[in-house]
Amino acid sequence: MKRALRLGYINFFVDSVEPNYHDLVMTHLYKKIIKGRTYWYLRETMRVEGKVRVKWQKYLGTPDAIKERLDAASSQCDPVRLITEAYGAVFVADLLERRLGTIAMIDSIVPRHRNEVGPTVGEYFFYAWANRLVAPKSKRALEDWYRKTAIQLIRPIDLSQLTSQRYWEKWERVSADAVEKIGDAFLKKIWEEQKVPPECVLFDTTNYFTYMSSHTDSELAQRGHNKAGKHQLRQIGIGLLVDRNTQLPLYYRAYEGNKHDSKYFRNIIDEMFGILCDFNKTKQRLTVVFDKGMNSDENIEFIDESTRIHFITTYSPYFAEDLAATDIKRFVPLAIRGNVRKDEDGRSADKMSAFRTKLDLWGKERTIVVTHNPVNARKKSYSLAQKLESLREVLLEFRKNYRESKVQWRDSDAIEQRYVRLCGRLHIAPQHYVLDFGDRCNAPEVSFRKDDSQVKKTEAFHGRNIIVTDNHDWSTEEIVQLTLDRYFVEKQFRASKSPHHVNMNPFFHWTDGKLRCQILMCVMSLTALRLLEIEIEKSGLHTRLGSQSGRAIPEEMQALNSVVIWSKGAAAPTVRVEDPTGLQHEILKALGYRFENGSVLQV
Repeated sequence: MKRALRLGYINFFVDSVEPNYHDLVMTHLYKKIIKGRTYWYLRETMRVEGKVRVKWQKYLGTPDAIKERLDAASSQCDPVRLITEAYGAVFVADLLERRLGTIAMIDSIVPRHRNEVGPTVGEYFFYAWANRLVAPKSKRALEDWYRKTAIQLIRPIDLSQLTSQRYWEKWERVSADAVEKIGDAFLKKIWEEQKVPPECVLFDTTNYFTYMSSHTDSELAQRGHNKAGKHQLRQIGIGLLVDRNTQLPLYYRAYEGNKHDSKYFRNIIDEMFGILCDFNKTKQRLTVVFDKGMNSDENIEFIDESTRIHFITTYSPYFAEDLAATDIKRFVPLAIRGNVRKDEDGRSADKMSAFRTKLDLWGKERTIVVTHNPVNARKKSYSLAQKLESLREVLLEFRKNYRESKVQWRDSDAIEQRYVRLCGRLHIAPQHYVLDFGDRCNAPEVSFRKDDSQVKKTEAFHGRNIIVTDNHDWSTEEIVQLTLDRYFVEKQFRASKSPHHVNMNPFFHWTDGKLRCQILMCVMSLTALRLLEIEIEKSGLHTRLGSQSGRAIPEEMQALNSVVIWSKGAAAPTVRVEDPTGLQHEILKALGYRFENGSVLQV
């Protein structure tokens, strides 16, 4: 038997089997009208013994409130447009700027003109060095690069103002005197934050080539011996003073590319040590480490006249041949970091050793340490053998041409001059071969032989280095280790020439004023990069990032993006930061920040 149930206008036929009303549960919307206002509930009811009972109910709100919640849920679930922007690296750069205050510092020295519009000079410097910290671009490419970053979220700017033309206009206002004031104030600010003043500093120079035309007026860009081998191009010299412990810059200056290192050192030594002593007011003793290229009677005399300043330098073995050729039996292995690692690696035979004595140099008695590096000695001996073989092959060709009396091969003096020039290109002394000219069977003849005594003399210098200091009370290990630590300056120079970060070389600027601004901007970026490394080293993360942590940090953070979400019906977009990786999270933590609910927050 079937029974008809009428629901609306549709009839349904169901079996006449009596249902179990105790199990019949119904969920429905329930409306209440209170004082003329409608409120909605979600209810679940059931029949118990033939009576309807409310199992549970939940208040949903007024119709308007329900609609707002539905619209919000719909906008979150159905985004109309998504844009990802590089966030992490720009965030770190802005964090460093707020710590250093470079914008306010520069604007105090080069203030905004009364009618000036757009970013200030300090802001232009910041946007330039921040880019150099992450991914160096030309001034023409800055606008496009920043459009792919979250800079508007972090530090809003009219990006159309970041053009090369605007940079030239702004930097035109920065005089050479202002550049020096900004640089000194910037480095002073760095050292105000350091708990321990410098007590040992490292000084070195390098040069950067330019593509500046010979017809362009410039005092800085001159031709000289370029360390990148670009001798045909004009270059600019840079002198950099670095603290040994922190590897942070203390002082820098740009100088003419054709000036010898020792002359430049003499010109700035008074100013440099004046600034250095201001940094180091609590220390009674200050030691500067520099290369033999800075050695001169005037420079050493100036240091001797200062009671606080001491020096460690190197000395050419060719000016002290007897010392450089000291019998290896007199050398003693050193307890320095490099030798400890060699012991751990089972390479005890490669350990550096030293011989110590005293000698009168530059008018006073000096402590002399002669070091021997077996690894370096083997490399130089191998290189010498290759060069000698190259010379032999060329000399055989010389002999053939001379015998055949070819044009331009008939003058023995001209051939000897060619040989000397060839040795110069190979960086080898011409005394290693002896050339003899004469006749044989009424025909011109040239013979040559290797001078074995000269070869042995040269090989005796291989791996040898002479260190000179007036720190007589220092141990041999301290003297040698400080000399080896001079590579910290070289490390900063390599970073400044890296195509991945800073990238000071080459210069694409055509006036001395803009060259000085570019150098200052790159020094700021280089210093910020080192500060970032120091913060990471404190947290121990550098062991995971490796020796290239300075390069790895911006690259790792550059991969952290922000997401801008446009949703249907929303009045404004929603901005969220992607979930950071484990390493990105640890970098943020090391810098004093945390990630929470799509945002980066200060701890």
